Amino acid sequence: MAIFAISDLHLSFDRPVNPRDWNSASQHKPMDIFGKDWAEHYRKIYENWNKTVTDQDTVLVPGDISWAMRLTEAVHDFEFLGFLPGNIIGVQGNHDYWWQSISKVRAGLPVNTRLLQNDHIIIDNIAICGTRGWICPNDSFFGESDEKIFRRELMRLDNSLKSITSSVKDIMVMMHYMPTNDKHDKSAFIELLQQYGVSTVVYGHLHAKASKYRLPEQKWGLNFQLVSADYLNFTPLLIK
Repeated sequence: MAIFAISDLHLSFDRPVNPRDWNSASQHKPMDIFGKDWAEHYRKIYENWNKTVTDQDTVLVPGDISWAMRLTEAVHDFEFLGFLPGNIIGVQGNHDYWWQSISKVRAGLPVNTRLLQNDHIIIDNIAICGTRGWICPNDSFFGESDEKIFRRELMRLDNSLKSITSSVKDIMVMMHYMPTNDKHDKSAFIELLQQYGVSTVVYGHLHAKASKYRLPEQKWGLNFQLVSADYLNFTPLLIK
């Protein structure tokens, strides 16, 4: 069993998905408005995922799963996830507006997909934790209104990590946002990750030229991986 990661799927299917007939695919928010690399990105994800991931593997998806505004509008995006091999574990992204109460969200997911909020999942004695995160204090775009959201996400990460009550051989964390500011100052997120002995953090949110702001792959005794779909050429990255 292997663990992969890829974030920012940005799905927006508005009719049933048929992987044998991509010409019939229809999106309410085509991603190629962000560049030609995003043209039919869902097809690239599907084909690369199937070449890379087996049914025994786990894929971490740190947010921005669907452009849907309501849970009912995400049904065909969830259908797409259900066609993919492996077990999917995700967290909320800043564009996952469909994310309502976690119980309602979980009730609508395909059988191969689980989402985290204030809890964790153990895979092969590895604890998978996570939360959306937020931009951090002293970031160039951090404003007064961000403090409250930052504190709430910090609490959710703490809840996720402290929900681990049994001994595990490793702890991995998913966050949609990079867990520090654009200057790479040590944040309260980092302190929490260190406190609980986390080994690896995967995150997304950064696209195209913004990927230059990513963290180095090792810092503060932690391993970091940017896993935005376009940064990975729409191919799940082997993490462990």
